[in-house]
Amino acid sequence: MEREIKTVANVTRTDVREMLALAATADIRPTVDEVPLEQANDALAWLGSGEAVRGARVLRVATA
Repeated sequence: MEREIKTVANVTRTDVREMLALAATADIRPTVDEVPLEQANDALAWLGSGEAVRGARVLRVATA
């Protein structure tokens, strides 16, 4: 099975507003696994491992 690393860049604010409104009415909750940037190599190894993907795994570049 192929794995991809994706980024979302072509989404408008209107797209996001509409999707969030729909998600709220359907009680959709995201599944996100944050990985610190220091563990990027581990995240890439996981991506290549073939383990099932559920939701999104994202690199946390900085803390707020």
